[in-house]
Amino acid sequence: MSKADARASLDALRGRDLLSAADLGPDAWRSLLDLASALKAEWSATGHHERELLRGRALALVFEHPSLRTRVSTELAVGQLGGQSIYLLGGDVGIGRRESAFDVGRTLAAWVAAIVARTLRDETVRQLAAGAGVPVINALTDREHPLQAVADVLTVAEAYGGLEGRTIAFIGDGNNVAASLAIAVTSLGGTMRLATPPGYAPPDDLLAVAEERARQTGGRLELVRDPLMAARGATILYTDVWTSMGMEAERDRRLADLAGYTVSRALLAVAEPGARVMHCLPAHPGEEIEAELLEGPVSLIARQAQNRLHATKAVLAVLLSYPES
Repeated sequence: MSKADARASLDALRGRDLLSAADLGPDAWRSLLDLASALKAEWSATGHHERELLRGRALALVFEHPSLRTRVSTELAVGQLGGQSIYLLGGDVGIGRRESAFDVGRTLAAWVAAIVARTLRDETVRQLAAGAGVPVINALTDREHPLQAVADVLTVAEAYGGLEGRTIAFIGDGNNVAASLAIAVTSLGGTMRLATPPGYAPPDDLLAVAEERARQTGGRLELVRDPLMAARGATILYTDVWTSMGMEAERDRRLADLAGYTVSRALLAVAEPGARVMHCLPAHPGEEIEAELLEGPVSLIARQAQNRLHATKAVLAVLLSYPES
């Protein structure tokens, strides 16, 4: 892809929402990763950005879920690009109780340049976007986590030079992270292999998007049941918690259903030589992943967390003020 084509793919995103990983086409995914890498390199080399792309801009962070990585990386991303952020807890806003998500979006849009929303339900972030006349960014819902997916594919690209020819095996609960990652990986020409028990696969409509992206890019989407089959020859073994926030009442059933899906040294032994493990955190060592793998030499988990900052900066720069020149 030429420099002009890359610029055009990003220019087309200015002012739009990012509610799903599907909102970014293959060209946009490639260009976004290039921009994230450039912003990371600039910050690492100088400790600042020559162009403060968000100077004079304020963003609202509306979070119904508690957060460590998403909140801190987003606040830092806004600040390092010259803007300011306002953090609003779900209880303070009262979406659906004090007023509708549509009205919250419409009101916030009168003051801020964008809304970053972490909501219990996907419909809530979509109603926020429907009411707001400014970009709304999905920072996690029950269906997707596109910001995490940007950081994840950036991490794989750094470690292996790209996604093409690489197989990412996601083992366990095919949750919001898995759904967005499947679209991202296949958009970049990689193979996404999902190993989940019955009833734990991502939604069919999101898998259909990933399948279509694979057809466009030469990637693959593979659905299997056996974790060993998923791990065989894989470049990355990825997992996430089996019991996410709001699912505490389902914990015993989930532990029983997902028994045998732990990312382990036995699975790593059948993966590609030089394979690594990834986890978006927080983790439950001994459940979805063996504790030794979390902090061992095969772990990319710390780099994933670091890359949340640079991935978020790239998304904000593209949606709000990617430079004209």
